[in-house]
Amino acid sequence: MSSPASPSAVSRGTFAALGAYLCWGLFPLFWKHLAGIDALELIAHRHVWSLVTVAVFLVWLGGWRDVADAFHQPALISRTFAASVLITGNWLVFVWGVNTGHVIECSLGYFLSPLANVLLGRFVLGEHLSTRQGCALALAAAGVTVLVLKVGHIPWIALGIIATWAGYSFLKKKTPLAALPGFALETLLLAPVALGFLLWLAFTGRGALGHADTTTTVLVLSSGLVTALPLLMFAEAARHLRLTTLGLLQYFVPTCQFLLGWLVYREPFTSDRALSFALIWAGLVLYSLDLLRRARPAA
Repeated sequence: MSSPASPSAVSRGTFAALGAYLCWGLFPLFWKHLAGIDALELIAHRHVWSLVTVAVFLVWLGGWRDVADAFHQPALISRTFAASVLITGNWLVFVWGVNTGHVIECSLGYFLSPLANVLLGRFVLGEHLSTRQGCALALAAAGVTVLVLKVGHIPWIALGIIATWAGYSFLKKKTPLAALPGFALETLLLAPVALGFLLWLAFTGRGALGHADTTTTVLVLSSGLVTALPLLMFAEAARHLRLTTLGLLQYFVPTCQFLLGWLVYREPFTSDRALSFALIWAGLVLYSLDLLRRARPAA
């Protein structure tokens, strides 16, 4: 059994987790400033500049050997490639959703993601569902049903975020790589495609770089740092905090996104939407209580 973390380590981990979650929660502010650029081009830039950024961190912190060794393991490369495709899809749906005025629906996807992981564990891994988990899923399903029937549309953006993130999380659980080398490998595998796409855009005169203003250019080039920095903070947090604590703190992300969509970008939040979210939040409360109950014997 691992020894409990010291109070200073827990404090450091908590601040690191909140820093990571705050960055992710405020992501809409960053991507909104780049709304004039096609989402697919933004994601290509994110891949390329993330690889550049993470390469610098790997030189500084070490980990290139783990990346190189991975290429001798075909099964690991296959899983990582699949994970890379899924996280790319997740980024694309999120950025497109934010820049087309659907920040609240993006937050819905991340609110539902933990419950989607429970569903995945039940039907893919054959894990047992507790009573609280079953009720939580039922409440979430009721919330989505209200959204479809009352608001009048299927929340495709939220469902896209849920599907890609749940699949990505599932594959990441099966990789032995640490966070930084794992992310480096993910970006490395798709970087040639992303770079080829950006070069084609530049060749045809449709790329943002060289045609955008200075502020936009700086933001595009900083997309790698914006992506990698919270990942590093999260990796630091994971070293010092229990998974239960991380699981509860993660709701900080969609809460920030929801408040941005509602209060800053003035997206409509009707009574029907409020009812849908209330059911989903009730499900999350039950799920969180179940997390705390399971963690108590190990405390």
